[in-house]
Amino acid sequence: MIDYAQALNEAQYAAATSGDGPVLVVAGAGSGKTRTIVYRLAWLAERGVSPSAMLLLTFTRKAAQEMLQRAGMLLGQGLSGVQGGTFHAFAYGVLRRWHPPWLGERPFTVMDAADITAAVKHCKDELRLGKGDRSFPKTQSIVGLLSKARNKELPLEEVLRHEAFHLLPHAEGLTALGEAYTAYRHEKGLLDYDDLLFELETLLRENQTAATTLRQRFSHILVDEYQDTNLVQARIVRLLAGSPDMRDGEEDGGQKAVTGNVMAVGDEAQSIYAFRGANVRNILDFPTFFPGTRIIRLEENYRSTKPVLNVANSLLSHAAESFRKTLFTRKEGGDPVRLVTPLSDMSQAKLVVRRVEELLDRHLPHEIAVLFRAGFHSYNLEMALNQAGIPFRKYGGLRYTEAAHVKDVIAYARLVLNPLDLPAFARVAGMHSGIGPKTVQKLYAAALAGDAKSTEKAFARHPGLLEDMRFVDDLRARPTSPASLFGAVLEYYRPKLESQYPEDWPRRQQGLEEIIQMAAGYTELDLFVADLALESPEEDENDGEGRITLSTVHSAKGLEWNAVLIIDLVEDRFPSRHALARPEDFEEERRLMYVACTRARQNLELYAPAAIYSRAERGSLHVNQSPFVRELAPGLTEEWVEGFGGVLSRRGGFSGNGATHGSRLLPPARTAVPAPVPAAARAEGEGAAFDDCQLWPESDAPAPDAPIPPRFAAQRPEPTPAGKSGADADRLCHCRHRIFGRGKIIKHLPPDKVQVNFPGFGLKVILTEYLLMEN
Repeated sequence: MIDYAQALNEAQYAAATSGDGPVLVVAGAGSGKTRTIVYRLAWLAERGVSPSAMLLLTFTRKAAQEMLQRAGMLLGQGLSGVQGGTFHAFAYGVLRRWHPPWLGERPFTVMDAADITAAVKHCKDELRLGKGDRSFPKTQSIVGLLSKARNKELPLEEVLRHEAFHLLPHAEGLTALGEAYTAYRHEKGLLDYDDLLFELETLLRENQTAATTLRQRFSHILVDEYQDTNLVQARIVRLLAGSPDMRDGEEDGGQKAVTGNVMAVGDEAQSIYAFRGANVRNILDFPTFFPGTRIIRLEENYRSTKPVLNVANSLLSHAAESFRKTLFTRKEGGDPVRLVTPLSDMSQAKLVVRRVEELLDRHLPHEIAVLFRAGFHSYNLEMALNQAGIPFRKYGGLRYTEAAHVKDVIAYARLVLNPLDLPAFARVAGMHSGIGPKTVQKLYAAALAGDAKSTEKAFARHPGLLEDMRFVDDLRARPTSPASLFGAVLEYYRPKLESQYPEDWPRRQQGLEEIIQMAAGYTELDLFVADLALESPEEDENDGEGRITLSTVHSAKGLEWNAVLIIDLVEDRFPSRHALARPEDFEEERRLMYVACTRARQNLELYAPAAIYSRAERGSLHVNQSPFVRELAPGLTEEWVEGFGGVLSRRGGFSGNGATHGSRLLPPARTAVPAPVPAAARAEGEGAAFDDCQLWPESDAPAPDAPIPPRFAAQRPEPTPAGKSGADADRLCHCRHRIFGRGKIIKHLPPDKVQVNFPGFGLKVILTEYLLMEN
């Protein structure tokens, strides 16, 4: 028997050994979430729960495999019977057994990203949308908008209104395009990523046989990273568990179908994927969806030092809504968190490079990371690193299955599985000269008719493509293993590879040969092709060991480094300029900042330049520190400011790192760093000059070392009382904002916005519901 009490801390033990019923494990950053799930799987198996009765839903196949392998090692036996994988892969497996009603018994294919783009472009051309209109969005953008509307379950017009206002004139055409794309998929027997989830939900609601079978099979459901689920994924979990609000009193043989043994593991403070459709309400409202939920908080952090956690806890303390938790560690010591104020974003890059050179004396290159809110924020830094000869790796790049030659090979296999697969047919046909989109449609129609003589006649002018179709028919006629089939495809494809990619075909050939090794682990071709579409093979994790890491915060989630430097912590960059429009967006930016800070094990450094170069102004403009930096409790950071000549000085004295630095008098506590601002950048009637501005109204400014007055703490502002008359609400009065402090309304912008002059911050356009009006 495993000694769980010895292997786990108190909270982990409580989670891993909890009995029946719904459980929500709120796992703070670095608190051993994976370890807890692994021991939970082992504990269930030791208590007699059959592996086949466990369902483990994750967001990557790799995560599920790792958890199952570790649990199997603990038990001394495998847990191969556990159904573990991504939501999409699980959905495909269920739909493979019980087809969506509209498909009947017809075969279907899972589309990958390129297929989706090609299909949308086909529908766009058919509808003749955007012809001669450069303002009409490009196909790739349309794909993103359609998927976002689907995942957020909002009308496309509403998505445009909130996120792409300039595209509203095209709302009608884009809506029609979405409908045509749906009809296209149904006609061709195709499912995209989003279809998998929604079709599974429909199946669970409408096919009682399938729903009852699945509920009876899976007595225990575990969901990892629950904060990243979208609305349909949360409903699928509730349908599988048979929670009371989803069953509507449904019974099976006089007894309820399941007991609702769901364990959701996640951290609402790390919900940062709203742009993909993730909804933080899923985890916040879990106890409501599952009455009687037991909430267990994992707060002991095994990753970071105390100074790093102090900053993270301070960030969370200002969250509008959360499961209150305080991260702590038993580690002693730790370097103080540095808050650096460069003169500009240009000098920021030089300071970061200089600091990276110092950190390389203490850490290996791959243990150092520079994080930023958006990809373009690192451009200056990339140039500076290149000039200094410091190699780096920026997260991103082409995925394996997005490479043209790999997609060519997969297209043959897809046609073997589904002769109706038009994107795959078009891919194969595109390898031959003289075949354009219109010809593809004619040849596809001829092949679809199934008349051998008509097909031969239609393909007479394209003998190479006819040979390809005969090759596919031959593969279909002789069933073989996926590895053998891809071996045959590679041999057939070799001459095409050499002719189409003469400059680097040997390198491409080496990459293609890996597909045979990957296919060797499968016995059924459709499962392998679906897995390729659902999740790409992982990149080599060792190829960046001699490089530091540059990454957006979104790409950094789930990773950790010894030293983390976060740059551009200023308004309009972090948080982004769109985040002040809605409180939910602002709170997600706070969570993004929390994620960035908790990536650091030992060293955390925050960079907030005093000025940002503006191409429009052809010069640098003064900017304010990020509100997340300003909200940090006093004493949590060691403050450094850049003087002219690139000299860094520490507030209150000299540096302690052994280097010689000059001293520079710093501004009073909580005042903006002075910076010259072009007159054109100053708003008319702006009150205080930048050189004199304060973050607090003069009459309420705290002493340098005083705690922040409670009334200025970052709490959600109360809306204007409903009892106010229209005249009172519209008068030009003073108001208060959670970030900018006290300001004066100088103009009303119907129906629900006002223009406010905040001393030290200038003119801001704010929704009235985020302001507290003064009497």
